[in-house]
Amino acid sequence: MAKVHPQAIVPSASCYFSSKQETFTIWMKSLILNGKGCTVFDTNGQIVFRVDNYNCKCRNEVYLMDFKGRVLFTILRKRFKLFKFWEGYRSSDTESIKKKTGFQVRKALRISKGDSPCEVTVGLDENQPHHYKIQSWNSKSVCKIVDQFGGLVAELKRKQSTYGVDLGNDVLTMVVEPNIDHSLIMGLFVVYSLINCRM
Repeated sequence: MAKVHPQAIVPSASCYFSSKQETFTIWMKSLILNGKGCTVFDTNGQIVFRVDNYNCKCRNEVYLMDFKGRVLFTILRKRFKLFKFWEGYRSSDTESIKKKTGFQVRKALRISKGDSPCEVTVGLDENQPHHYKIQSWNSKSVCKIVDQFGGLVAELKRKQSTYGVDLGNDVLTMVVEPNIDHSLIMGLFVVYSLINCRM
């Protein structure tokens, strides 16, 4: 049977970029008893990221953390008139206070039922922001994140065992393309899960 969680926590690199495609396992369970959130493992079964919402009823402020519990992104739900949107603020070693928006996610208007596609603006540079889309997909894929040209950035699918058996709705595989910030992609997935009430 496939491992869902590691036996020990081992430190990982502080950089969240890779020159090759990376695969992660997302377990849609918090490490905190009765908490909401998820835990993310690398291919070695080591914890890389975690999301713990200590106040289960409040999803207005959520934290994406590394394996040590250091906050990488503070994700806030905001409202402007009738529209809701989410902003992610990147934390640094010196200041974890919300200063500059790292990304903003807006839910695209959709009349039909099902998961909602989202528009993402990543404010890495105010003069040249990056734009992504989070697309709902078919039953095999939970969602895809694509850039403004339609190029695949990351894909989330239900995780399967080596024999092709689904491990359940709460165990996912996230594949991130090379030279993409893993923590940013994880932050976008957290917002997508919050929008679709999965966290």
